[in-house]
Amino acid sequence: MNSSLLCDFYELSMAYAFFKQNRHKQIVYFEVFFRKAPDNASYAVFCGLEQIIEHVNNFSLSRSDINFLKNTHKFDDEFLNYLLTLRFSGDILSVKEGECVFANTPLMIIKAPIIEALLLETFILLTLNHQCLIATKASRISQIARNKLLLEFGSRRAHGESAAVNGARAAFIGGFHASACTLVGKNFAIPISGTMSHAWVQMFDDELSAFRSYCQIYKDNISLLIDTYDYKNGIKNAILVFSELNAENTIQNYSIRVDSGDLLKISKYIRKKLDLAGLKKCKIIVSNALDEFIVEKLLKNKAPIDAFGIGEKLITSASSPIFGAVYKLVAIEKNGKIIPKIKISASSSKTTLPYFKKLIRYYKNDKACFDVLYTHNENSKNYKNLVAKNLHELIFKNGKLVYKLPSLKNIQDYHKKSIDSLNFRLKKLQNPSVYKVKISKKLKNLQKKI
Repeated sequence: MNSSLLCDFYELSMAYAFFKQNRHKQIVYFEVFFRKAPDNASYAVFCGLEQIIEHVNNFSLSRSDINFLKNTHKFDDEFLNYLLTLRFSGDILSVKEGECVFANTPLMIIKAPIIEALLLETFILLTLNHQCLIATKASRISQIARNKLLLEFGSRRAHGESAAVNGARAAFIGGFHASACTLVGKNFAIPISGTMSHAWVQMFDDELSAFRSYCQIYKDNISLLIDTYDYKNGIKNAILVFSELNAENTIQNYSIRVDSGDLLKISKYIRKKLDLAGLKKCKIIVSNALDEFIVEKLLKNKAPIDAFGIGEKLITSASSPIFGAVYKLVAIEKNGKIIPKIKISASSSKTTLPYFKKLIRYYKNDKACFDVLYTHNENSKNYKNLVAKNLHELIFKNGKLVYKLPSLKNIQDYHKKSIDSLNFRLKKLQNPSVYKVKISKKLKNLQKKI
């Protein structure tokens, strides 16, 4: 499905107004940034660039789209004929997917004729606002879970098809190991995982028969769901079946899964029973409306859990469901010069930082120290013993894609490197440290002057 009409109608109304004033070819600079990370975190994870690239590459309005717009009786034929030939011809700069980013810094910069820039706004924002949100949530869970296996279980609770698929993609970038969503296995080569259902157990006359039948089919990777009726009887039956199979010596991967109840109490009970039965290799998988706060509490209390299946609170980012990225005009070109533009608000947090900018991150021994925002044409400062890195990559140049898309696994690895570069205090769930983002003197003076 062509999504080029996935834009707010005001974007078309404004495009028409610029066209009628013969200003539609004026070059403008829009900037994408967010004002506050979800869950009061210190950082967020940039995610969704690949889908934006695909949208920009394929941007065009079909004859059917034009006929629809014509029937609104809002636009004349000259404008509609212009839209029919419209393709993206500008430049896009962006941070890389998987990068840890901070509030009020430019994640993307779109330099293009005004109409082209306008018509990209909604798609760029809806993509980033969703995927950055889920990737950030997944990253926080991954930091808390450390070496535990993380399974994304969110499809059935996602807000629609694209939210399920792209949400699983974002969760993988954020550090999850596998997904229950089969389609993401096909589309993105993400490992897929699924275990026994309660319905399987219910279909048999008794739980023991259900377990035995399941093990006859899945002989090398067995996971038994023990809380369809009563977890104490469930673990008893599971131990009996595993012992019959001599699981400790003959099966590579086998586990118990619990999907309800007091997971701390139950996991400790299960571990004790398994160990007493000599099933020390048997892993424990838990699910049931988990998030980073619950995972942290479980692990702090030494819950003997090996893997977490996390669904609804991840795929909807339930504790903080709005990312809030915005798309703001920061400059225009006039007579070959870049002229800064600002939006001023009674709320100081909504007053924008004008001009075409570059974002530099400084490192010491591979650890991020701070970011600095400079005007695009000023020299970045050299700090003793610090290494500078420009976080913006050129994605499109004159409408042509010039960026080589990395594989999803490479993006996940890049995120791991980025999150590992942050001080551990920045990754705390409660009261994290604040990462320093500096503004160059030239940029400050420019804002003050305007």
